Amino acid sequence: MPLAHDNPLFQRVKQSFERQGLMHHLSVELIDVKPGEVILHMPFSQQVTQQNGYFHAGGTSAVADSAGGYAGYTLMPEGAEVLTVEFKINLLAPAQGDYLEAVGKVIRSGRTLTITQVDVFAISKEQRIHVALVQQTLITLLTRGKHE
Repeated sequence: MPLAHDNPLFQRVKQSFERQGLMHHLSVELIDVKPGEVILHMPFSQQVTQQNGYFHAGGTSAVADSAGGYAGYTLMPEGAEVLTVEFKINLLAPAQGDYLEAVGKVIRSGRTLTITQVDVFAISKEQRIHVALVQQTLITLLTRGKHE
């Protein structure tokens, strides 16, 4: 069940998410937050395309990285920050549609390292196509008070 937008976990993720300049630039929207899972949407625009009119792999990678990162962040202690250590992306199909949906899920949450998987779908009125699969490693940084 999705967390209400007034839920403390949703608000914690939202507060961090709103500090991301790139997500703002790409018009990415925080859709859903659950413990260990975050969903983001990136709308189609000419600013996120490559030469053939598909979503650019850079935009796809960016939204996937944030979805996975915030999924991990939901399980990190209060006052922690999250950074990506590495990720691998498999582009499964050309991404075209009204928006991309990135669904980040925690596979293993550790004290220091967290592993996530992100599935990215191209969504249109007619279809939902799985266009990318990401595996990601995150590190928990304890930086209490930095953004308060």
